[in-house]
Amino acid sequence: MRKIIVIIMVISLADIYAQGVDTIKTNKWVPSFLVGFGINQIAFSNWVKGGDNSISWTFLGDFHYDMIGPLWNFKNQIKATYGRSKNGDGVYKTTDNDLYVENVLSYNVGWPVSPYFSNSIRTQISTGYDYRTTPAIPVADFFDPGYVTQTLGVTYDKYPHIVTRLGIGLQEVFTNIYRQYSAPDNSKKAFQLETGIESVTDVNYTIDNNVIYTGKFRFFSQFKSMDVWDVRLDNIIAAKISKYFSVNFSYLMIYEKAQSPYTQAKEGMQIGITYNLL
Repeated sequence: MRKIIVIIMVISLADIYAQGVDTIKTNKWVPSFLVGFGINQIAFSNWVKGGDNSISWTFLGDFHYDMIGPLWNFKNQIKATYGRSKNGDGVYKTTDNDLYVENVLSYNVGWPVSPYFSNSIRTQISTGYDYRTTPAIPVADFFDPGYVTQTLGVTYDKYPHIVTRLGIGLQEVFTNIYRQYSAPDNSKKAFQLETGIESVTDVNYTIDNNVIYTGKFRFFSQFKSMDVWDVRLDNIIAAKISKYFSVNFSYLMIYEKAQSPYTQAKEGMQIGITYNLL
């Protein structure tokens, strides 16, 4: 049922945007699709100096479908990362597991800032496990938890590499089995509605001819607890080695008190194939 809800929401937003585009005949949708795949493997045979077989791989897909017009701007993104690894005779473990969908509609009224409406979805692609225990314990799944946020506010995009927006947001937290994310107060509620302030800043900066930095910084605070902020800082530095090969360094920092009282961090280095399909 949760999968159907997500699919319906994405299709509904796409249909709304498509209807808006029909009224602006002079503008066109511009798609872009970046895919990346990295793999690391080592195998031993009669090796006397120690070591163990291992294999790990990571997949990245980043799809954009945007339309920039004199009055209306429609920006849509679907980003997914998924990775697994295996050492020796052990089982495969999930190392990356993230799905992010964002739709932003803004209107140019001739002011320094433009009003906008956005919808975003954050969840996992598959079951996530805590591997610090034996056996591993499942702690999350697809849309369990799932975060859906609608925000109405103003955006500023006059800088060439930075777009920032600020607005009033509604955030829905959906869960099924893992209700600690929607009910940190141990009330066992499967759904949590939060109202507050959301700030999102996107950075896209070319460091060198073949080196690009992209970042997305999100802050959200509920009106009832303005001294506590959810923080998500997503950073990627991509260096192009050749036409098809690149090196990517990523660093993600998250602080969400409902999930953990501690700051979470994830760092990754990927050398692999990157290709622009569109």
